Amino acid sequence: MLSEFNLFGVFMAPIVVYAVAALPVTMLLRSLLWWCGVMKWFWHLALFEVALYTCVLCLMILYI
Repeated sequence: MLSEFNLFGVFMAPIVVYAVAALPVTMLLRSLLWWCGVMKWFWHLALFEVALYTCVLCLMILYI
C-alpha cells in the first residue's frame, strides 16, 4: 500500500497513483482482447471497458 504522494508540494491520495497506473494496463489488456477477437462477444463495449478498468484498478489496489 502506498502512502501519500507528493506532487510539487501537493499531497495526493494513493488512489490517484493507482488510477493513473491502471490506465496503461487497461489499454494493453483492451488491445490484447481486440487482437484475440474476444471483444466481439460483448454487447456493450463501453460498459465492458469501464468494468475492465475497475477490475484492473481494484486488483492493483489489492496486490500492489
